[in-house]
Amino acid sequence: MAPKVRVVNESRSRTRAILAVLSALTLVAPTAHAAMNFCAAPAMQSSERTNADSGVKALVKLVQSRVNDQPKPLAHLHTEGTLPHQGIYDQSVEAEKDLDLMRDAALAWRATGDERYLRLVDRFLFAWTTTYQPSFNPIDETNFESLILAYDMTASALPVKTRNAANAFITKMVTGYIADIDKQPRPLTGTYRNNWQSHRVKLVAMGAFTTDDRKLINAAQRLFVEHIGDNIAPDGSTVDFAEHDALRYVTYDLQPLVTAALAARRHNRNWLPERAQSGATLAVALNWLTPYALGTRTHEEFVRSSVPFDAKRREAGLPGYSGAWDPKNAAELFHLAARLDGRYAPVALRLAPTPPAWLAVCLPLPAR
Repeated sequence: MAPKVRVVNESRSRTRAILAVLSALTLVAPTAHAAMNFCAAPAMQSSERTNADSGVKALVKLVQSRVNDQPKPLAHLHTEGTLPHQGIYDQSVEAEKDLDLMRDAALAWRATGDERYLRLVDRFLFAWTTTYQPSFNPIDETNFESLILAYDMTASALPVKTRNAANAFITKMVTGYIADIDKQPRPLTGTYRNNWQSHRVKLVAMGAFTTDDRKLINAAQRLFVEHIGDNIAPDGSTVDFAEHDALRYVTYDLQPLVTAALAARRHNRNWLPERAQSGATLAVALNWLTPYALGTRTHEEFVRSSVPFDAKRREAGLPGYSGAWDPKNAAELFHLAARLDGRYAPVALRLAPTPPAWLAVCLPLPAR
């Protein structure tokens, strides 16, 4: 009988040990991770750093000059519908500089491997994601794309507390926007059809892909295609062009959508030719704008705008709200589009010989 008792006791001991391990595992919160990797450029090798592109050098130099800066997060931002010096417009614009700095610091870290830049991202990302309270106003929050990119590039190297805080913040923002859109009656109207929705779709797509949440990714694709049909006519013109009589607003429509499509591309999804039921596509809209970007067609801005705030901005003397549209205002849009399809590269290079520094470091090569 003794051997049988010993076998039973050993079996019970093993069972208790297994249960103890499983219990311990359940007490450990799963750590978040980023999966999008929007920026395709790998970290540079040591031999490349001394011969880095001038754009890379300029960006690194800028971040280096601010490497000891401290974050100044706000719980709320508000610039939409206000002019400079009104409300918290000025404070918001100043605070938003933190968002671009953390993106640039993430890029500088990727390019050099200098841990000081990673520590800056850690410091700023944790401060903002534990302070800011999403308002779900996409005009106020569109610049959070920089925060998402900063997290996307550094998540694997961040301390667990920062990684989890950032992941939770991005998930909250994305799910909040999706819920807000989905509770609206169909067909969508007003700001759920114009450039505001383009910014919502951008934030949803970038956040969904970087958190690698399949449910959110599917929602992002659904909302992208729906918005293409709502905002873009089969000929490629946009709702905002009709409302504002301004190409400035066409870029507001399209740039967020191109950015969303770039996020999808990193997951091998090609949204550029995604066709809405109406037949509209993002590619057709970019093709519609191309003659204006090349200067073969011109346009006087806001002449027949039906939006009262456009007149207020013109009367306040804000640049770009009267006179002929300057094609250079579409330079960043077409440099982004060139990363989706190389056909747009000649347009981009004509508008600006080099892309913005962050984009040159992030996606240095045109799409093949």
